[in-house]
Amino acid sequence: MGNVSSDALLYVKEDLIIPQDISFYDLIATRARGKSGPLFNFDVHDDVRLGVVDARVEKDESHPGKVVERRWYDRNKHIFPASRWEIYDPAKEYGTYTIHGGEVNKKKK
Repeated sequence: MGNVSSDALLYVKEDLIIPQDISFYDLIATRARGKSGPLFNFDVHDDVRLGVVDARVEKDESHPGKVVERRWYDRNKHIFPASRWEIYDPAKEYGTYTIHGGEVNKKKK
């Protein structure tokens, strides 16, 4: 990736391709939500090692993003995981999400 321009790179977070015209600040300040919860969350968390963890409850944790070359994505967008990725739209409401085989949970507002 050393000789690749920034226009040829994609940032993917929670199966969403983040457009280059949206800054990280905008995503954090507006508390943008993805398919499985908040895209970025910097709040204080309880210690997850204490007590029983319920997999049916939405997590506030965010996962690391991926940086890929646009050329790689164009060649592999029909193959998992790139086949699940879509362009992030701030106006779109990602109302429900699924975990472990189709169990649907409503997001808290």
